[in-house]
Amino acid sequence: MKVGDKAPEILGRDENGNEVKLSDFAGKKLVLYFYPKDNTSGCTAEACSFRDNYERLQTEGYEVLGVSIQDETSHQKFIEKQQLPFHLIADTDKTLNEAFGVWAEKSMYGRKYFGTVRTTFIIDENGVIERIILPKEIKTKIHGEQILGK
Repeated sequence: MKVGDKAPEILGRDENGNEVKLSDFAGKKLVLYFYPKDNTSGCTAEACSFRDNYERLQTEGYEVLGVSIQDETSHQKFIEKQQLPFHLIADTDKTLNEAFGVWAEKSMYGRKYFGTVRTTFIIDENGVIERIILPKEIKTKIHGEQILGK
């Protein structure tokens, strides 16, 4: 996916098993953020930044939706533990990760593996990607403020 592309209509299933569609967010800007794993330090900091800025994001016309490959149960626990006011997509089959091009080879301590590359897509009111925030630009502890500040 790139700026100017239309995001897919079917986004996946949330932590409760409900299907999430792009049209559910019609008329709002959508912050669709992909993160590697529930309950890790960077991912928790990022989710909490969105939580702490959630009301302001909503006031500015945004809705927030997180995506990782963990299952619904993991997402439920993460939401409960961090008191997240938004939904998380359980992309266990990596369909959405692959569609957005964020499932890629990574390297840690010389070991290569595949995983989610932390990336945020800002989707406009018509479902078109208007901005992509790449991993090197994302500051997990203040990511909510980064969206608001542009």
